[in-house]
Amino acid sequence: MAPRLQLEKAAWKWTDTVRPEEVGQEHIEAAYRVRLEPCVRGICRRNCKGNPNCLVGVGEHIWLGEIDENTFHNIDDPNSERRKKNTFVGLTNLGATCYVNTFVQVWFLNMELRRALYLYENSWSAEKAEQCIQEDKEYEPQTICEHLQYLFALLQNSNRRYIDPSSFIKALGLDTGQQQDAQEFSKLFMSLLEDTLSKQKEPIVKNIIQEQFCGQYAYVTICSQCSRESRLVSKFYELELNIQGHKQLTECIAEFLKEEKLEGDNRYFCENCQSKQNATRKIRLLDLPPTLNLQLMRFVFDRQTGHKKKLNTYIGFSETLDMDPYLDQTDGTYSYELSAVLIHRGVSAYSGHYIAHVKDPQTGEWYKFNDEDIEKMEGKKLQLGIEEDLEQSKTAPRKPKCGKGIHCSRNAYMLVYRLKTVEKQDVTFEVPAFLQKLVELDNCKFEEWCVEMVDMRRESVDKGKAKHEEVKELYQRLPAGADSAYEFVPLEWLQKWLDESTPTKPIDNSKCLCSHGKLHPDKISLMKRISQHAADIFYKRYGGSPRLTDDALCKDCVVERCRVLRLKNQLNEDYKSLTNMVKLPVESNEGFWIGKSSLRRWRQLATEQLDQQEEDLAQGDWKVNGESPKACEEGIDEEKKEADSELGFNEDIICQHGGLSISESERRLISEAAWYKLKEYFPTAPEFRHSQESCSQCKVLEQEGERHEALHKMMANDQKTALPNLFQDKNRPLLGSWPQDTAEFFVVSQFFVEEWRKFIRRPTKSNPVMSIGNSLLLCPHGGLMISFTNMTKEDAKLSHMACRMGRYPETLYCRPHNQNQPNGCNQGGQDIYCRL
Repeated sequence: MAPRLQLEKAAWKWTDTVRPEEVGQEHIEAAYRVRLEPCVRGICRRNCKGNPNCLVGVGEHIWLGEIDENTFHNIDDPNSERRKKNTFVGLTNLGATCYVNTFVQVWFLNMELRRALYLYENSWSAEKAEQCIQEDKEYEPQTICEHLQYLFALLQNSNRRYIDPSSFIKALGLDTGQQQDAQEFSKLFMSLLEDTLSKQKEPIVKNIIQEQFCGQYAYVTICSQCSRESRLVSKFYELELNIQGHKQLTECIAEFLKEEKLEGDNRYFCENCQSKQNATRKIRLLDLPPTLNLQLMRFVFDRQTGHKKKLNTYIGFSETLDMDPYLDQTDGTYSYELSAVLIHRGVSAYSGHYIAHVKDPQTGEWYKFNDEDIEKMEGKKLQLGIEEDLEQSKTAPRKPKCGKGIHCSRNAYMLVYRLKTVEKQDVTFEVPAFLQKLVELDNCKFEEWCVEMVDMRRESVDKGKAKHEEVKELYQRLPAGADSAYEFVPLEWLQKWLDESTPTKPIDNSKCLCSHGKLHPDKISLMKRISQHAADIFYKRYGGSPRLTDDALCKDCVVERCRVLRLKNQLNEDYKSLTNMVKLPVESNEGFWIGKSSLRRWRQLATEQLDQQEEDLAQGDWKVNGESPKACEEGIDEEKKEADSELGFNEDIICQHGGLSISESERRLISEAAWYKLKEYFPTAPEFRHSQESCSQCKVLEQEGERHEALHKMMANDQKTALPNLFQDKNRPLLGSWPQDTAEFFVVSQFFVEEWRKFIRRPTKSNPVMSIGNSLLLCPHGGLMISFTNMTKEDAKLSHMACRMGRYPETLYCRPHNQNQPNGCNQGGQDIYCRL
């Protein structure tokens, strides 16, 4: 189909040969494009807005194509939230709690810790759990151990793909929106857990933290003089290893245990020698726990910036770690295997994301725990400690080559090693009965939710299919035949009817009506012509008004548009003929008066007027070219105001009283033929025949004006003759050289002199000065604001003086004065030297 502008031009092509009074039904239908050929699907790719019979590309493709059930609902498959067989359960990230989730998963896969927590006893917990089950309430643990206990039970037997740890996070008092120091959190939580479990009676529960995570080392100091050795034994739950300047984990451990010399100001006070002596100090590992936590100190304090920074250097670590060489005394039993790698993604110490690579102790398989998502690591994915950074750093070091069984990471900040055992211990155990009931209750709720979601999906799909068939059938009935009954509906409404995501509203045609209450011809690009049968179904089902049948085609608007278009087309020809007509002489007592300015610019005025009439015809309430209806109306109103402020055609010869202007130089006479030709373009223009008399009021005012001008000229001449020096600013007396034969001078304001001279120069253009106005020179006390001394110094700038101004009562004057007396205003004195 042709572009919209071509369709617009074709719809009004008939106006070239048809006059407004000859407009018939076939012309009206052509203007409304009733009989344009409808577009065919496949040939027309998008909707033709210039063709009301084009019903292609309005959104029907989603209904006529193959059915996709997922388009009928926005509900995810509940089975995607179900835990798959032989997989672990994830934890929801509540904002910035990923660091907590990683530790919880590592602790959960520590079988000894999990078994001990399940044996944690609290009679209140079991009773409270039973009560919650009976009353169908949410179980709320009271202690940290109870929270972790319930969390472990859900991680073990929940049917959900991931669970919400909100109650656990809340019990810890953590801010979900602020990321904490992960290493510091690990220490504090272990301390809190140990303190809570130490109150239990069962030894396996009471001592689990000590037995699983606690080791011993000694700070050993040896005097270089007497070789006396002093020890300070300490417990540790993790070894903090400096990684700066190292490439391998073994190098970090060696530095942690290396010997330090105490010399100079740092000498050691030996109790045996009873004096400060040179000495050596080192750490000796005495005992190592079954679970060895190695903290890689990636987050260090930067003295230059005063903030923490992250060390992004690569550190190599093996899957096995022999700690025998590092122990003070060993029997060869301290051989460890890697069980977890905790990772921080990101280049900054204050932001990023935490992930854990953890080994399943029962199968020996590795998994990546990333909040809700858990992925098995095997094959090429088995790269421990390797995760892509959230932000790529330009100065990132290149990854070194690693041998078999060796892994390199620049993001790993904690390594967890487990002590190897000759025989795998059977650590299978059941969840406590009361916890299992809570888990089963949660699983029941989850299953009910899944069934509810499935039902909702099925219901939405059934409704969608029913509507699909309904819309498909109704869409096929939309096209209206050339001679069949039809109606117009908005294109926008049709598109929303075919859009499942938006509710269908009643049909509103009120915004596309013309001033006659019918369909505006310029709104046809926003309308679609459909069969009356389809329209009956739409109005019955959705309602709306007014209905636009074939009777809604507005003949008045079409006739007016025809007139405007014809005038615009013949404007150039009329301009040429009028140019010749006004050159011809006009017979006496004939013709019409026209303003010379109007005659010069009549074509411009006609063009603007015709354009404005077209805009008025096209004016509507709908959004056009991205502007809101209100904005369009305001813009049109402003244009009208500006147009009104300018004179219309032949208004330039109208006087202020509404009659013919008396100025014959501003108008001329044209023939009747020329005038009536102009009237076709300006039917409301003011008309003045040759015999029309000029405005009588203006004539009277003109006569009075002439008398006033003569009087003003006489007054100006008399005043100029009387005061030639003041007018020409000559021979003006100065205060600095007071003439001896002069007793007093008079002072007037500069403003008065300027206005007076203006009147003398142009008496017919200015009004005579009726008052001297010396009150401007007075202070609030009635004296002259300018002192005599200042007047003398600033003589030419402050005032004008004359000795032949006459003695008016309000004139200020100055007298010679005694230099010892005060100048200017003297409110409290007996004499004011500058006075009235």
